[in-house]
This record gives sequence, C-alpha cells and structure tokens, in this order.
Amino acid sequence: MTSIAARTSAIAEGRGEAPWPGHEYVRGWGVFGLPFDSGHVLALRVFPQNSFAPYCTVWHRDPEGRWSIFADAPRLDIACPRYYGPACDRVGRSRIDVAWTGPRDLRVTMDDPHLEWTLTVARSPRLAVVNPAAAAMPLSSWRPRALVRARELLAGALGMGRLELSGEMPSGHDGLLMPKRMYLIGGSRARLDGTDLGRPTRLAENPMIGGVALPRRGVLAVGQAVWAIRDPDEFERLRRETSWEPAASGSSRRAAEGSRRFRSA
Repeated sequence: MTSIAARTSAIAEGRGEAPWPGHEYVRGWGVFGLPFDSGHVLALRVFPQNSFAPYCTVWHRDPEGRWSIFADAPRLDIACPRYYGPACDRVGRSRIDVAWTGPRDLRVTMDDPHLEWTLTVARSPRLAVVNPAAAAMPLSSWRPRALVRARELLAGALGMGRLELSGEMPSGHDGLLMPKRMYLIGGSRARLDGTDLGRPTRLAENPMIGGVALPRRGVLAVGQAVWAIRDPDEFERLRRETSWEPAASGSSRRAAEGSRRFRSA
C-alpha cells in the first residue's frame, strides 16, 4: 500500500496546462484546514504543479478571525494570495520547508513568522474505502453539479461540516476544488512565533476565509483545483514574467529550492 508520504512526494514539479480550456490550475496537496482549541487555524498548500511555478503556502487565522497567508513562491500574485488575498489582513513571502519524517508524519517549518508544526495523518477505515473509489472517478465527473454536491455531502458525513467545493473566491475567480484523496489528521502540535497553538479540535462551525468555508476538523487532501481565467492578457503576462526552470536542469536556484522544500526525510 502506498503511503501518504510517498504519494505526495511523487508529484513532480512542473508548469503545465489546466485540464479544461480557459482555466488556470494547481495540482498537489495540503492541509485543507486544521483548527486548534486555542482559536487558531492553520492550513498548508503544496502545489508542485500549476499554471505558473511550484509554490508552497502557510495560512494562519488568529483567534480574532484575522487571516494571513505566507508564500514560498517566486511572487505573491501566482500563489494562494491570488485567490484568497482580498480576505486577508496580511500576505507576505517566507521560506517554508515541508518534510515527511515518516509514512504519516509531517513537519512544516517557516522562518518569518517562525513556525514549527508537526502532524500525524490518522488511519481511517472509512477513507481507506472511499479514497480508492474517489481516485478512480474520471475528471469528467467533476463537471455535473450533482456529483460535486455528492462529494460535499460525503465530506459533511466525515465531520468536515458544510463545505462548498465550487464557487467564487475572495478575488472574484470562479473556482472548483477537486480533492482526489482525503485523510483525517490525528495529532498535531504547532508553535508560531513562540506561541503554542494548542491541540487539534473539531469546531461547531466551519472557519471561513472570505465566503469560502474550510473544514471543521483537520483534513489533508491530495488533488487539484481550477479557476476560470478572468483576464487572458493578465494571465499570459504572468506566465511570461514568472521565472522558473525544471529541477532536472540543475542550474536554477528556484529549482534547487523547490527540490529541498517538497521532500521526504
């Protein structure tokens, strides 16, 4: 059986095309959301493949409800702030290191603000059945709204609350999140700038960023997402301006950093 560490580490870096015309995309994995009993919420996005260049982001919501997104990316406007930045009080760049220290154990560190975050993916008999079936579904199954809604209801049945996988982002982009496999998070500890964030919890209501709901409990997901291109000229300009070379070339600082960030220990 392929471990979650091996599955995510096998996603090669690349800049490609969205599965559907007229869209931009990301492919990778991350912590969809993880609430703590202190009122803090963390999230992680690791997207080795997308329309622009590989990147990684850490999201943080403080107990007062203020969101921040920190990106290890060539530029902020090709990473998560592109879609969620308008809902944040702070966005910025930071060096982020993501390493699997075991088949189900993850360590995330960030330099500014300083973050030390570890988590363990729990074993779930239900998801052990659901994930292979979901992964076998064709990409076309994400087109009918009824099948997207069925996936949302399944997420609710797994304790994630009222999720909407399609809709408008805070930026105005019309998007569709397409998780292929989901894993519940068991234990986790995090310290942000010296503050212990407490222990994972299940919230009574979904935490919101803008009008977008994150799960009520900790979930790690593998898959992709697409957004309709709002301005084709802006999209093509960003593609031209974003500097990235494949890791195989061995000559790019960006590529060397990418190989370091997305790894198994």
